[in-house]
Amino acid sequence: MKSIKAGSEGNGVSSEADEAAPEEAPAVKVNDPKMPLFDAKVPDYEHLNIEPLFEDHVDFETFSKSDFRAVKVLECEAVPKSKKLLKFVLDDGTEEKRVILSGIHAFYEPEQLIGKTLIAIVNLPPRAMMGMESNGMLLSALHREAGEEKLTLLMVGPHIPAGAKLY
Repeated sequence: MKSIKAGSEGNGVSSEADEAAPEEAPAVKVNDPKMPLFDAKVPDYEHLNIEPLFEDHVDFETFSKSDFRAVKVLECEAVPKSKKLLKFVLDDGTEEKRVILSGIHAFYEPEQLIGKTLIAIVNLPPRAMMGMESNGMLLSALHREAGEEKLTLLMVGPHIPAGAKLY
């Protein structure tokens, strides 16, 4: 039997002699499409503010009318003349492409979102925004940390097909 310190010859374990000095992580541009889409660090709970919960209750029948679906981002672009809006062209599992406008440009660059699987409410009435029609709403989590607003789109893994219903 080989000792763990005997080296890494095929066993996936390295000895102290095999270990090289850790390389410094390369700098990442803030809007780099390859950059992680959310900050994985634990929030600063001491300075965290969230909105209070609603006191009104929604009956189950009303809630169950909301149609939550997984949607795949086919295209995403900034809306001209808008600092906030992104225009999403989405695959919602139907034959038609769905367009949803979302005011999240302060938190995401369009290139970061292409190919991602997001969650949307797809049965809201159409809404006109900047001369375009938005057909649904993308879901996100919002909070304030040390006075700074933070927003994270709800995303699921790429193995979830477009049109999958959420319950």
